[in-house]
Amino acid sequence: MWLKHRGIFLREFIRLEGRCGQASAQSCLECNRPSPEYRCEDCLGSELYCTTCILSAHVRHPLHRLQRWNGQYFEQTSLKTLGLRIQLGHTTGQKCLNPQRAFNDDFVVVDTRGIHEVALDFCNCATAESHVQQLLRISWFPSTTSDPKTAATFSVLEQYHLLSFESKISTYEFYHALRRMSDNTGLLPVKDRYESFLRMIREWRHLKMLKRSGRGHEASGIDGTAEGECAILCPACPHPGKNLPADWKDAPRQWLYGLFLAIDANFRLKRKAVSNDNVDPSLSRGWGYFVEEDAYKGFLHDSADSIQEKSTCSSHAAVNMADTKSNRGLAVTGLGTIDCARHNMKRPNAVGDLQKGERYINMDYLFFSTLRHTVLDTLNISYDIACQWHKRLWHRMSAFPFSMHLSHTVKTVSFFVPKFHLPAHIEQCQTSFSFNFKSGVGRTDGEAPERGWANINPVASSTKEMGPGARRDTLDDYFGDSNWKKLVGLGSTMLRKMKDALPERENHREAFEDLDDGLRGEYGATLEQWREQVEAWERDAAQPNPFERKAESITMASVRLELAREDQIDLQTGTYLALHEDCTPSVLISTGLELEEQQWRMKADRAGLGVHATDNQEGKMLQRSNTLRRRIDAWGKMQELYMPFLAALRASEASVSNNVAAAPEAIKLWLPSHISRTSPCDTRLQAIEWKLRYGQAHDALRSLRSNLRALTAILKYKDRHLRGQGANTRARNTLKAVEARIEAAASTYEHARKSLVVLAPRVNQTQSGWHSSLRPLDRADIRSMTDILWGESEGTRKLSWIWSMRGAAPNEMDNDNTLEDMRIEWCKARARAMRWAEEVELLKEEMRRILQFFEWDAQRWDERGLGNALQLDDADQHEGQMAYAKRQAVLRRMLAESFKTSWADTLALVDTFEDMDLST
Repeated sequence: MWLKHRGIFLREFIRLEGRCGQASAQSCLECNRPSPEYRCEDCLGSELYCTTCILSAHVRHPLHRLQRWNGQYFEQTSLKTLGLRIQLGHTTGQKCLNPQRAFNDDFVVVDTRGIHEVALDFCNCATAESHVQQLLRISWFPSTTSDPKTAATFSVLEQYHLLSFESKISTYEFYHALRRMSDNTGLLPVKDRYESFLRMIREWRHLKMLKRSGRGHEASGIDGTAEGECAILCPACPHPGKNLPADWKDAPRQWLYGLFLAIDANFRLKRKAVSNDNVDPSLSRGWGYFVEEDAYKGFLHDSADSIQEKSTCSSHAAVNMADTKSNRGLAVTGLGTIDCARHNMKRPNAVGDLQKGERYINMDYLFFSTLRHTVLDTLNISYDIACQWHKRLWHRMSAFPFSMHLSHTVKTVSFFVPKFHLPAHIEQCQTSFSFNFKSGVGRTDGEAPERGWANINPVASSTKEMGPGARRDTLDDYFGDSNWKKLVGLGSTMLRKMKDALPERENHREAFEDLDDGLRGEYGATLEQWREQVEAWERDAAQPNPFERKAESITMASVRLELAREDQIDLQTGTYLALHEDCTPSVLISTGLELEEQQWRMKADRAGLGVHATDNQEGKMLQRSNTLRRRIDAWGKMQELYMPFLAALRASEASVSNNVAAAPEAIKLWLPSHISRTSPCDTRLQAIEWKLRYGQAHDALRSLRSNLRALTAILKYKDRHLRGQGANTRARNTLKAVEARIEAAASTYEHARKSLVVLAPRVNQTQSGWHSSLRPLDRADIRSMTDILWGESEGTRKLSWIWSMRGAAPNEMDNDNTLEDMRIEWCKARARAMRWAEEVELLKEEMRRILQFFEWDAQRWDERGLGNALQLDDADQHEGQMAYAKRQAVLRRMLAESFKTSWADTLALVDTFEDMDLST
């Protein structure tokens, strides 16, 4: 569409290079003076004005860019060149009786439209404020406090501030973009104020942090700021005195008030060995997310001789290589952090530099530092090497200052490995440190820091060149913005999580109840033992872990032996079939099913020969084919005794096919399920076939389960023990044989169930409930107990219905560790149902906490506004503080109301589900 009109755009672009219809204008539009020649690039319209009028129009817009018509084209000029002077300290447009020019009458202003040279006069009256204050009161930020010659407008600082958060643009790139806006040719001199702009934006970040944290409203002022006080807290996390009930310590469900922490390190955020803390100190002293640097480095220096323990798990590089990581040319090799694990927000005093890898001593300090800000009794700690890190944590704590000690003996502290990292650990860790199996954690995954690194990593190219103080201040600001964005987005985030959790809770509860009901009939006492075992482990992790497998009796040799025995049975049944002279109906139908199965096997074997079969193979296949044909013919004659109408049906079929004999595996056997309801078939035969098909379906399911277990065992054995091409080739051949039997069992089941569907209404079995144990078999259902479908995880997966064991024989549950397999899967199904139920409860509690936190924060801002109104003498300062405090309070209440409205319908649905649960 636009392409058809691009010519119009181009013509208008070029038209604006001229005077746009005013070439014939002889006088100024405002005062009628002759020869108007100036226009403004930033004002609306392209009219031409005389010198006097253009200056008058820009008294309130002194940073607009002007153009002058020189008779042939427009050229750049400035308001300073035309004589505009900017007077500070008085009402705009008012002259000062005692003006003082800026130093050398050379003042530079950095603005969103470029870098400007202006003529600036300070007020030098007896009552005048300082030069710095005069600049700040017109929203210009001075580069220095002593005789400033440069300033940046608040608007350009705010613009860069937000752009740096969203696009990670460096100060260098932004400043030079402004410089090119002033001159994109290099022909005109533009004053270089890059160093000044760097300093101003750093100070701007710092002041914004102080203002937003309320330090300007506190009687103790900036110097009274406590460590971590400028950090933005997570409203959804528990904060006693802020968003928890008064009696939370006595609540029965303490897990609802647990704190979730996630520990991680980032080795992208390096810093080169440039500058030092004496030359470039931080503007804050641990007021935000970084720990206080002097105490941190002092402790590390005193603990320099500590030895890093080696990993006994999976040779974690984070543990074993912590002391050997190269730091050549680097003052900092990375960053360690402790985050809120459920909401991905940085915590106060929880970030610190790493000097040489991910050493325990660094991570311990960050951990104990941030926990000084909480008195909660339940702690859930996630760390990708938690299995190693936690072992001597409390012993290492004794080396820390007493103020950082944690009363762990009176707290419930649990350690976890994040879900994505867990598969890299040994099997014991995968059950002992899994979020999926421990109670009270909902669907927490512990991967919060990993999600945050993607947002902060792009600034690494800038921060690695900074001095230590500038880097910490910059990263503190980025972390604060990240927390704020997550805070204002909690409304949609929590709503999405609740909408995901509700159906999952119902689905996994139904799946567990289905499995539990399927086992309870024959294994009720065993179920109670399992329940007692898993509940004991949940109360005390020292108890036997019900999720761990004790032994595996299935080996490669046993699988090969079982396959050989089955092949022996196939050979025996393929060479001899007894047909009694006095054939009963049950024998007739039973024999018919056996013949049907032989037909399937012959069809599969014939397909497996391919097009290059040997004469020997062809001969054996022909012998089997002839034998099967004779048996079918003999059986067909007996069948006609019970189903005489089949003689005419077969004769009719033969005439249609011109008496061409079909291959034996293609001969239709005309069992009762193959005959239409209009044909006169004895109901006894239909009932017999229904019973036999019912047993056949369960036999097929048992075979399917057995071969799936064998397949899993072979794959595990192959992965752990087999090396070399020969061994792996033999294993692949065994796998192919097992997979073929899985396909055969699935095909047998599908055929048996199809026959049951046909026969059920004829034998009055439509309401007998057989559908619940013999369901339609999809390809996705044919999987082992531990297989996970695409898009599923351990916490979202469902056990295939084929393992529900309805109709399973008791001895099947006792062989090949099936009972142990079922115990583990029953425990996992129970855990999945419980975690999703806990997730809904946690989300409800977090939503309540968010609303209460906003109200607490709003009241705090109300108190700040009222408190300072009684202390200050400056009326304007009073009004500013009152206005800011009121705006912040109203903002918190608006956020709370917005969240509450968006959550209302979903929370009502949650309450409805809970009422239904209570009624049942």
